[in-house]
Parts: sequence; structure tokens; C-alpha cells
Amino acid sequence: MIKVFVIASFIFPALALLPAMTVSAQENHEYAKLEEKKIDYRDWTFKNLQDETPVNLRQWAADKPLVLVVYFATWCPNWRYEAPVVAKLYDKYKAQGLNVVAVNEYASGKDARAFFGDKGAPYTVVVESERRDAREKTTHYTYRRLTDDKRNWGSPYNIFLEPAKFLKDGEVLTEKAWVSNGELIEKDAEDFIRVRLGLDKKTTGDTPQSATPGSDKSCGCELPLDTIKKP
Repeated sequence: MIKVFVIASFIFPALALLPAMTVSAQENHEYAKLEEKKIDYRDWTFKNLQDETPVNLRQWAADKPLVLVVYFATWCPNWRYEAPVVAKLYDKYKAQGLNVVAVNEYASGKDARAFFGDKGAPYTVVVESERRDAREKTTHYTYRRLTDDKRNWGSPYNIFLEPAKFLKDGEVLTEKAWVSNGELIEKDAEDFIRVRLGLDKKTTGDTPQSATPGSDKSCGCELPLDTIKKP
């Protein structure tokens, strides 16, 4: 069965300009629950997508209550599924302290700018890599392997950080972080955000996450780009 791939164009107007697309066989979501992982997440400095100015994570995150770092590839169907979810959560909770920085991987800055459209992304976007052959050289690849992400490309890959808990000195910002090795489960992500921002009267320890059927399936971004075709 072939299903039409639909994008929430009201969030990313530029995507509405793309031709209607279909994915062979079926839409292969890859949802992954949030889990606390030992990761030794290190500080980084990447170039801003729009003006190429350097963005240092420790400095950028200072005084921010909660940060979502999401690694993405513009050509990956799973990122296209998640992008409207991230934009929705950011819009809903930015006033309460949620911040997002998206890290472009394995596609050109030009493609990333086209993805977000003339108005640009609603949150900060930086660039770590622009070529597919850089995959095994990226910090993105290193971290997702450390957290048992066995996907070939690993887009999207989500890490929640609490800057107030950063180690004060050294390159390592935090030894543990909450990670999703795939698409965020929207309800679980929202529950997590609300707890961490103190919006719900729940314990701030472990946040239970629901398992989603199919979360271990191979994702659509394992498909070569030429398998996404016009009808």
C-alpha cells in the first residue's frame, strides 16, 4: 500500500512548496521513548545556519531552563515527520523555558535553509556536517552509537539538557542526559517537558515513558533519497 506523505505546512510554509511525495511501501515512522543514558555530552561550537557566526553550546545554553538538541538530516522522512512536532512543542513551551537548537547533518546548508523557508526556523539551527561521507566523523554518530542507536543515519536524534546541572569546568557538560534514539513520542515528550519546567506537580526523578509499537523498525531515512518519488 502506498500512503501519501503529508507535511504540516502551516508550521513550515516552505514545505508546502514541495511537490506531493509518496514513500515506497508505507510510512516508516521510528518512534523512540526517552531514556536517561550515560553519554558524557561535550561542549561544541558550530556555525549558525543563517549567518555562519559561531554558536557555543555552553554559552548559548547559559540560564536556559531546558534545552532540546535535535540532530537532523533534511532529506530524512523521519525528520520531516518530527519537525512539525518539535516546532509545536517549542511554540507551546518557549515562554515557560523550553529552548531548541537543531544540528544539521549530512546535507548542505543550502538544503537546510530551503527546508525552513524564507522566514527561517523558529529556533536556532547550526551546522555540524554537510556531506554524507562525513557520517562516521561526526559527534552525532559518536553519541548515538554510545546510546545504542543502531540506525545507519540516525535522523532525528534528540537529547534533552538541563544547563543548570552542567558540570562547571571542562569539555564534558553532563555525564547523563535524556535521549530519544528516533522520533519523539509527542505525548511523552510533552509530559517530560512539563515536569522538567515545573508545570506539573510530579516528581522530577524518572519520567515514565510509554513504549510505541514499531519503535525498533528500520526508519524511512535508511531509504536512498531516490526512493522518494513524485506520484
